[in-house]
Amino acid sequence: MKTTLVIMAAGMASRYGSAKQVEGMGPHGEFILEYSITDAKRAGFDRVVFIIRKDLKEQLEEIVERRHAGDMEFCYAIQDFSSVPGVVPEGRTKPFGTVHAVLCAKPYVDGPFAVLNADDYYGTEPFKLMHDYLTESDEPGRAAMVGFKIGQTVSIHGGVTRGICMGENGYLKSVREVKDVRLLEDGRIMRMEDGKCAEELSNDNLVSMNFWGFDKSVMDAMDVSFRDFVANIPEGELKAEYLLPTFVDEQLRAGKISVKILPTDAQWFGVTYPEDRPRVVEALKALHDAGVYA
Repeated sequence: MKTTLVIMAAGMASRYGSAKQVEGMGPHGEFILEYSITDAKRAGFDRVVFIIRKDLKEQLEEIVERRHAGDMEFCYAIQDFSSVPGVVPEGRTKPFGTVHAVLCAKPYVDGPFAVLNADDYYGTEPFKLMHDYLTESDEPGRAAMVGFKIGQTVSIHGGVTRGICMGENGYLKSVREVKDVRLLEDGRIMRMEDGKCAEELSNDNLVSMNFWGFDKSVMDAMDVSFRDFVANIPEGELKAEYLLPTFVDEQLRAGKISVKILPTDAQWFGVTYPEDRPRVVEALKALHDAGVYA
């Protein structure tokens, strides 16, 4: 059974200020997504599909083909408005979200697939957990999510959006998308609202970091749901996005999928703000020094 890894690399990185997807952060100039390629290969994935903006294709293709030639099959899908059903509102510049990103990979997916962010480092263990789960059965409607503790995923430098997960007997029951989650100087994790502390979150809350796995049949459900989302965007709304946690939560509530939680204590880090970069560079160097990567 062939497995595909979809890497979402088309984001505009507005909070970071530049195309962090193709910014060298490893000790030899590696992009963060290159570590996902290496870990996916080790875990047994057969193909990688990059979801990118058109302006990133040449640069990414050149690096990937030069550094990883022969490792796996690589495909490139452009996320732009040409694949959005219906009429795109005039003045819209923002992408339509991660569900649309995954749908751009549909022509290249012929079996179970995983999806993750290009600018997040997930550690080696989650790839093995995900690959093993995806290949143990071909039952339609199966899905999985790698669950990280929220304390591993917040930044002292500003707010982040996290999908807080509620589980039961090892399976996901719901996902609550929470915006402006901040790590305070005293170590508490807070959901902010209008600049004020609105809710304290437990350090052990499991969150989605957009590392999902799906049976191929789920792609068709995404297509239907995305079309419905686009058709119901209010007039004049130019920033509405349809996100994977929202789609998963809707499917769970409708009883259409089951989502296995794959908990991990693996080291996660990512770059949301420019101030996050030195920590990421240091962490990647430490992994190389420890022999995890050459």
